Amino acid sequence: MSLQSGSTETLKRMNRRYTAEEFEVIVNRLRSAYEDVILTTDIIVGFPGETDKEFEITYNFLKKINFYKMHIFKYSQRKGTKAAVMQNQISGTIKEERSKKLLNLSDENEKKYLDSYINKEIEVLIEEFDGEYYKGHTSNYIMVKVKSKENLENKIVKVKIKERIDLELISEENM
Repeated sequence: MSLQSGSTETLKRMNRRYTAEEFEVIVNRLRSAYEDVILTTDIIVGFPGETDKEFEITYNFLKKINFYKMHIFKYSQRKGTKAAVMQNQISGTIKEERSKKLLNLSDENEKKYLDSYINKEIEVLIEEFDGEYYKGHTSNYIMVKVKSKENLENKIVKVKIKERIDLELISEENM
């Protein structure tokens, strides 16, 4: 879901036809309708005129929404666009700081979400063997590594998650 900004004022300058509040309603509907839905988003930092207050509104909105992952992009001027000639262009240093802050939040969210799977049983479609582990994805596209003595490629297997290492889930032996 491409949010772009959590600040309705910034969204207006981006010429988006929705508000942060409307976006939140949609997110809540999706979470009500689908069990364990994973939501990701795209965010642009440093759009012309984005004040420190607007960035903090975006940060707090993203913290509240709690996306699984966020793809963060720094605004860059493109010749011929309205935004390229807008006043109050944001410095590269500020864009870099804001980007890092949101990337840290994204990593934090992803780790918390993955940690919620520890000790849970889930089904995984095994896609490949990488020398030590079979690797595959859950139905909501989370990468899981599975140790097994039998060939699991192209099979759906039920596993119990033992731990998270970095941003990968590791299961116990195949059940």
